[in-house]
Amino acid sequence: MFKRRKPRSYSQIATELIYPRGGWLRAGQYVLYRLRRLPDQPHKIGRGVAVGVFVSFTPLHGLHFLIAAVISWLIGGNILASLLATFVGNPITFPFIAYSSTWLGREILGTHGYLSPKMILNEFADATTQLWRNIHAAFGPETAHWDQLRSFFYDVYLPYLVGGLILGTFAAIAAHYMTVPVIRAYHRRRARKLAARIEKIRTGGTQSGAPPVRTRKVRATESRTEANSVKPSTPAPVDKK
Repeated sequence: MFKRRKPRSYSQIATELIYPRGGWLRAGQYVLYRLRRLPDQPHKIGRGVAVGVFVSFTPLHGLHFLIAAVISWLIGGNILASLLATFVGNPITFPFIAYSSTWLGREILGTHGYLSPKMILNEFADATTQLWRNIHAAFGPETAHWDQLRSFFYDVYLPYLVGGLILGTFAAIAAHYMTVPVIRAYHRRRARKLAARIEKIRTGGTQSGAPPVRTRKVRATESRTEANSVKPSTPAPVDKK
């Protein structure tokens, strides 16, 4: 029932991960729409959003969904909100997040040198390639090499992690305090609209001269009352003489 009529190819899936079909603006609007309509308390949704934003600043790429869900569950936040909030980390924002986090981490750790977003991306790609080669080497005759992974960890990954934790904490706090009042205002407005709609249904029949709207339970009660009020007529006595 919920499958596509025409399944997507692997190339289409990879392309939509980089650039959604409707564009990033529409994808962001969809995420905000889903966040507003989550059936949960505003402070729990705010916790989930804070967790998703925080995780997006970490270099644990590929594990953001899992980590966000676990942390949100531990602190009592909305898990779906945390998953939606990881949208903050996308191919458009990742270069800025990676550069700012790595720069701050290198400044704190005292590591000198300049790393551009392109250099950081290349370092991640090279480290991933060597990691896979070492995994294959464990089951084959090849020799594992860890020199590039060691330098990658101390020059890129560790500064990225330290700076990302700091920037992610500030971003998460800001996201929480921005999300909670917005969700509360949306819930209050939705409650007012629902109350006005119910009041309009109740008073609409009286103002237009039409009979008021009756529920199925009320109609059944009235039917039983009418049936009980109608007594069967007794036949006249027959004179046997």
